Amino acid sequence: MLDQATLTQLKSVYAELTSTYRLLVSAKNHPAGTQLLEMLNDVASTSDKISVVEQDVEGLQFQIERDGEVLPIIIRGIPGGHEFTTLILAILNADGKGKWPDEGIQNRIKALKGPIKLVSYVSTSCVNCPEVVQAFNQMALIHDDFQHEMVEGTHFQTEISERKIQGVPAVMAGDTLLHAGKAELVELLDKLEAHYGAGEVKAGEIKEYDVAIIGGGPAGAAAAIYTARKGLKTAIIAERVGGQVNETKGIENLIGTPYTEGPQLAANLFEHLDEYPIDVLEHRRVEHIDDGERKTLHMKGGETVTTGALILATGARWRQLGIPGEKENIGRGVAFCPHCDGPFYKGKPVIVVGGGNSGVEAAIDLAGICSHVTLLEFADQLKADGVLVEKLQSLENATIKLNVAASSVVDNDSKVTGITAKDRIDGVEERIDADGIFVQIGLVPNSAPFADLVELNKMGEIVVDAHCRTNKAGVYAAGDLTTVPYKQIIIAMGEGAKAGLSVFEDFARGNIVPLTK
Repeated sequence: MLDQATLTQLKSVYAELTSTYRLLVSAKNHPAGTQLLEMLNDVASTSDKISVVEQDVEGLQFQIERDGEVLPIIIRGIPGGHEFTTLILAILNADGKGKWPDEGIQNRIKALKGPIKLVSYVSTSCVNCPEVVQAFNQMALIHDDFQHEMVEGTHFQTEISERKIQGVPAVMAGDTLLHAGKAELVELLDKLEAHYGAGEVKAGEIKEYDVAIIGGGPAGAAAAIYTARKGLKTAIIAERVGGQVNETKGIENLIGTPYTEGPQLAANLFEHLDEYPIDVLEHRRVEHIDDGERKTLHMKGGETVTTGALILATGARWRQLGIPGEKENIGRGVAFCPHCDGPFYKGKPVIVVGGGNSGVEAAIDLAGICSHVTLLEFADQLKADGVLVEKLQSLENATIKLNVAASSVVDNDSKVTGITAKDRIDGVEERIDADGIFVQIGLVPNSAPFADLVELNKMGEIVVDAHCRTNKAGVYAAGDLTTVPYKQIIIAMGEGAKAGLSVFEDFARGNIVPLTK
């Protein structure tokens, strides 16, 4: 089932396993049982530390046993596609290998009040699902009363229908939809703390730096590398290294790199950061900043950082419509990723809101699998590139509506049934029936936490000068959350480098006192 190149790679990956693993398979009498067993036997063939045990139990699932202990991770279905990495990493993580949350985040996970039992529904075509699943798998290995079950939905359609799952990943805590859609570990941990509660987290010592950078995307990474190269003690505080880049598929305009993909670029950023003495505090969210000659950053979980210079580089996020019914139906018909959630609407009518490149591209993609696509645009013309507009206009199962404003998402208490939209010319409101609504209306800067610290413009962007300085002494900003035009990866990198050089210049001029003095 697995090709030779994959098998060879797995032999290398599993060469250093220290524990013994058995994959306990329950697949008796299931039509896909042979396929699951074939995949797992192929994986087991790459290491003498891994074996497969076929149990006399009906179903289509397996668990991992480590040195005789059954681990609290259950995988139902066949973890192919993007979820194949989940299977591989589950064994590596169980062996203590791979990229783990650091001690501060592990302390927050251990403080969660158990018992915790989660079920995550995924699709093998979903690019966002593995991150959520793998985060919960790690939490289950860290916490002493935490079980996580992944359900690959292909063979469990009746269950998915009964639970009214219309988007992935969808994470259920009992009968409660705990989470839907893309998320990073820090957001998932926040939701677990809110749902289950948490005990007191062990507080670490206050960390002191010359420069602290909030944000780990292209701008933040570039700033950190430049300040570290200048000998300044530097830390990055980020929810995830790579930031919005992790959600980008193909990148063809990073000069000098004809083609790469977002996750690969994010990995390259992390690798580059690791070449320097930079403290990377990942999976963190700064809750409050105390201003002064030295800035004090307070993070959720009780960690504290002080710094002479502060660079803000938190980027941007998907913009929501902000209309009634939208937030309540995320994961039940309202979606933001056509690649992930599009397959759920095969043969069904959908709506795309937004006429820029992302919206038109989404409409074209969805038209290939959905019965009909209606694209709604607020302006009097589409803003996408001409070649994309022409392609969309040529599709027989696509309708374009201009000068309309989405006013509410309509549902039947269990799923989305359509949207109401008002004509901006005559004011007439109409109901458009659809099973899914894909929101594609751009980005909003992640600047809200800094509104009381630095000046923002009416778009919520941080106002900076030509040197990335804000109106607050010792505070700088770079990347997509600033007033610098054109939100591009290469521009964010340049602005981050500029911010780092500006910080060094201000240290050299004595405007900021370094730790060493």
